Amino acid sequence: MNFDFQSQPETTGAVAVAGRINTLFVCGPGRMRSLTAEQVFATRSHLRVAAAGINADATHPVTAELLNWADIVFVMEDVHRNRLTERFADAIRGKTVVSLGIPDRYEYMDPQLVRLLKTKTAKYLD
Repeated sequence: MNFDFQSQPETTGAVAVAGRINTLFVCGPGRMRSLTAEQVFATRSHLRVAAAGINADATHPVTAELLNWADIVFVMEDVHRNRLTERFADAIRGKTVVSLGIPDRYEYMDPQLVRLLKTKTAKYLD
C-alpha cells in the first residue's frame, strides 16, 4: 500500500485524531504474513493499515517515515522487534510494538494464518 504521508492525520497516543488507528504489520521479507494482515484488516473502517518487511530484501521495506505514521506496530516475531529497535530506535520510541509470535511458515492468506492474526490482534484492534 502506498501512502501520501503528508495527508495523514496527526496522532496522539495509540489512536489517530481522526478516529482511525494507523496500523503497521511487519515481518521479515514482508511478503506473506504482513501482507496477509494488511489484506485482512484493510476493510475495517476504524483502521488504516500498511505492511512492510524488516529484511534487506523486503519488497516494501520498513522506513522511519512509515514507523512515524503508525500508531501501533505489530511484528510477527520477537526478532523483528529487535531489528526495529536496532535500526529505528528514534522512530519507535513511545510506540506500541506488539509481537504476535507467528512463525514464518504460512503462505499468503493461509486460513490458519488469518485466524491467528484475528485472534492475536483482537484485544488491540477490536
